[in-house]
Amino acid sequence: MRLFVALELPAHVKQQVGLLAGGIPGARWVRPENYHLTLRFIGEQPPHRAEEIDAALMALRGKSFMLAFAGLGTFEKAGRSTALWLGVERNEALDRLRAKIETALQRVGLEPERRRFMPHVTLARLDGVAEPRLVSYVQTHNLFRADPVEVGHFTLFSSWPGNEQPVYTPEVEYALA
Repeated sequence: MRLFVALELPAHVKQQVGLLAGGIPGARWVRPENYHLTLRFIGEQPPHRAEEIDAALMALRGKSFMLAFAGLGTFEKAGRSTALWLGVERNEALDRLRAKIETALQRVGLEPERRRFMPHVTLARLDGVAEPRLVSYVQTHNLFRADPVEVGHFTLFSSWPGNEQPVYTPEVEYALA
């Protein structure tokens, strides 16, 4: 079972963000129902480990908080853009939640996350997209802001291969006070 921990976006924000899809020939746009903010990628796990992960996440305590999505950017590899993302405004409560999740997962034996946490929502995959077109798109839409949302829970998701895109299934929601 392939797992990750993430924040789901409310339907009205998915709808708002979904309006950005289009305008970059060759981009593979993420479907709005798959929009999420990954807090920790876990990867392939056997069923007994999934139960341990669930128990560790269930024990976490945290307060709900407000989160705002703003600005666009890209991830690059070897000088080529690979993904277009929607950014998240700096948020100490989000950082605290992410740190608690990381600590809980390490306590059940997962290796520490090596990548720096860069909160974002992936909008599109960009294999072979013309860079000038992409730069123009990002500059045009960089002032985009989605409605702030209250984060009242986080979710353990499973990921399964789909025909064109993976299928993300919420497995367990963990409430924040």
